[in-house]
Amino acid sequence: MSMSLWSLLGFAAWTLLLVLGVVSYRSALVLSGKRRANAWGRHLPFQDPDLLLRLAHAHANCLENLPLLAAVVLVAGLTGKLALIDPLAGPYLALRIGQTLVHLVGTSHWLVFLRFSFFLPQLLLLVWMMGRLAGVL
Repeated sequence: MSMSLWSLLGFAAWTLLLVLGVVSYRSALVLSGKRRANAWGRHLPFQDPDLLLRLAHAHANCLENLPLLAAVVLVAGLTGKLALIDPLAGPYLALRIGQTLVHLVGTSHWLVFLRFSFFLPQLLLLVWMMGRLAGVL
Protein backbone atom coordinates (compact mmCIF):
# COMPACT_ATOMS: atom_id res chain seq x y z
CA MET A 1 0.00 0.00 0.00
CA SER A 2 1.29 3.47 -0.84
CA MET A 3 2.29 6.04 1.78
CA SER A 4 -0.65 8.20 0.71
CA LEU A 5 -3.11 5.41 1.43
CA TRP A 6 -1.37 4.61 4.73
CA SER A 7 -1.57 8.28 5.70
CA LEU A 8 -5.24 8.45 4.84
CA LEU A 9 -5.89 5.31 6.85
CA GLY A 10 -3.79 6.71 9.70
CA PHE A 11 -5.73 9.96 9.66
CA ALA A 12 -9.02 8.06 9.79
CA ALA A 13 -7.70 5.90 12.65
CA TRP A 14 -6.50 9.00 14.53
CA THR A 15 -9.94 10.60 14.13
CA LEU A 16 -11.57 7.41 15.38
CA LEU A 17 -9.23 7.28 18.37
CA LEU A 18 -10.22 10.82 19.35
CA VAL A 19 -13.95 10.12 19.23
CA LEU A 20 -13.42 6.90 21.17
CA GLY A 21 -11.86 9.02 23.91
CA VAL A 22 -14.99 11.17 24.13
CA VAL A 23 -17.35 8.20 23.87
CA SER A 24 -15.45 6.19 26.50
CA TYR A 25 -15.60 9.00 29.03
CA ARG A 26 -19.26 9.72 28.46
CA SER A 27 -20.22 6.04 28.37
CA ALA A 28 -18.54 5.50 31.72
CA LEU A 29 -20.57 8.35 33.21
CA VAL A 30 -23.83 7.00 31.81
CA LEU A 31 -23.16 3.39 32.77
CA SER A 32 -22.16 4.40 36.30
CA GLY A 33 -25.39 6.39 36.67
CA LYS A 34 -23.56 9.71 37.11
CA ARG A 35 -25.13 11.24 33.98
CA ARG A 36 -28.17 10.60 31.87
CA ALA A 37 -27.62 9.54 28.27
CA ASN A 38 -29.19 12.78 27.06
CA ALA A 39 -26.97 14.99 29.23
CA TRP A 40 -25.00 16.17 26.20
CA GLY A 41 -26.20 18.19 23.26
CA ARG A 42 -25.27 21.18 21.20
CA HIS A 43 -27.93 23.24 22.95
CA LEU A 44 -26.61 22.35 26.42
CA PRO A 45 -23.67 23.95 28.22
CA PHE A 46 -20.51 21.86 28.20
CA GLN A 47 -20.03 20.37 31.68
CA ASP A 48 -17.13 17.99 31.09
CA PRO A 49 -13.48 18.64 32.01
CA ASP A 50 -11.53 21.03 29.80
CA LEU A 51 -9.46 18.16 28.42
CA LEU A 52 -12.60 16.49 27.12
CA LEU A 53 -13.73 19.73 25.47
CA ARG A 54 -10.34 20.01 23.77
CA LEU A 55 -10.60 16.35 22.74
CA ALA A 56 -14.03 16.96 21.22
CA HIS A 57 -12.74 20.05 19.40
CA ALA A 58 -9.67 18.18 18.14
CA HIS A 59 -11.97 15.47 16.82
CA ALA A 60 -14.10 18.09 15.06
CA ASN A 61 -10.94 19.61 13.53
CA CYS A 62 -10.00 16.20 12.17
CA LEU A 63 -13.49 15.70 10.74
CA GLU A 64 -13.16 19.04 8.94
CA ASN A 65 -9.81 18.17 7.38
CA LEU A 66 -10.03 14.43 6.73
CA PRO A 67 -12.20 14.91 3.61
CA LEU A 68 -9.58 17.23 2.10
CA LEU A 69 -6.86 14.61 2.32
CA ALA A 70 -9.31 11.92 1.24
CA ALA A 71 -10.22 13.86 -1.90
CA VAL A 72 -6.58 14.37 -2.85
CA VAL A 73 -5.68 10.72 -2.23
CA LEU A 74 -8.78 9.57 -4.12
CA VAL A 75 -7.90 11.65 -7.17
CA ALA A 76 -4.29 10.50 -7.01
CA GLY A 77 -5.36 6.89 -6.73
CA LEU A 78 -7.90 7.06 -9.53
CA THR A 79 -5.43 8.74 -11.86
CA GLY A 80 -2.56 6.43 -10.96
CA LYS A 81 -0.50 9.29 -9.50
CA LEU A 82 -0.10 8.26 -5.87
CA ALA A 83 3.68 8.34 -6.30
CA LEU A 84 3.46 12.12 -6.85
CA ILE A 85 2.00 12.75 -3.41
CA ASP A 86 3.47 9.85 -1.42
CA PRO A 87 6.48 11.87 -0.17
CA LEU A 88 4.13 14.55 1.19
CA ALA A 89 1.51 12.30 2.79
CA GLY A 90 3.60 11.08 5.73
CA PRO A 91 4.63 14.57 6.84
CA TYR A 92 1.01 15.67 6.47
CA LEU A 93 -0.15 13.00 8.92
CA ALA A 94 2.70 13.75 11.32
CA LEU A 95 1.73 17.43 11.33
CA ARG A 96 -1.92 16.54 11.96
CA ILE A 97 -1.01 14.35 14.93
CA GLY A 98 1.30 17.06 16.26
CA GLN A 99 -1.45 19.66 15.97
CA THR A 100 -3.86 17.44 17.85
CA LEU A 101 -1.41 16.66 20.64
CA VAL A 102 -0.72 20.36 21.18
CA HIS A 103 -4.47 21.01 21.14
CA LEU A 104 -4.95 18.45 23.91
CA VAL A 105 -2.28 20.07 26.09
CA GLY A 106 -4.03 23.42 26.36
CA THR A 107 -5.23 26.62 24.74
CA SER A 108 -2.84 29.30 25.97
CA HIS A 109 -1.66 31.91 23.50
CA TRP A 110 1.62 30.11 22.82
CA LEU A 111 -0.01 26.70 22.49
CA VAL A 112 -2.51 28.04 19.99
CA PHE A 113 0.37 29.66 18.12
CA LEU A 114 2.24 26.34 18.14
CA ARG A 115 -0.89 24.50 17.02
CA PHE A 116 -1.19 26.89 14.09
CA SER A 117 2.44 26.20 13.21
CA PHE A 118 1.39 22.58 12.70
CA PHE A 119 -1.81 23.51 10.84
CA LEU A 120 -0.43 25.95 8.25
CA PRO A 121 2.07 23.44 6.80
CA GLN A 122 -0.77 20.95 6.43
CA LEU A 123 -2.63 23.41 4.25
CA LEU A 124 0.50 24.11 2.24
CA LEU A 125 1.11 20.38 1.77
CA LEU A 126 -2.45 19.93 0.51
CA VAL A 127 -1.97 22.75 -1.98
CA TRP A 128 1.35 21.22 -3.03
CA MET A 129 -0.26 17.80 -3.49
CA MET A 130 -3.08 19.30 -5.55
CA GLY A 131 -0.59 21.24 -7.63
CA ARG A 132 1.47 18.12 -8.30
CA LEU A 133 -1.63 16.21 -9.34
CA ALA A 134 -2.72 19.07 -11.61
CA GLY A 135 0.74 19.22 -13.14
CA VAL A 136 1.42 22.81 -12.11
CA LEU A 137 3.94 22.13 -9.32
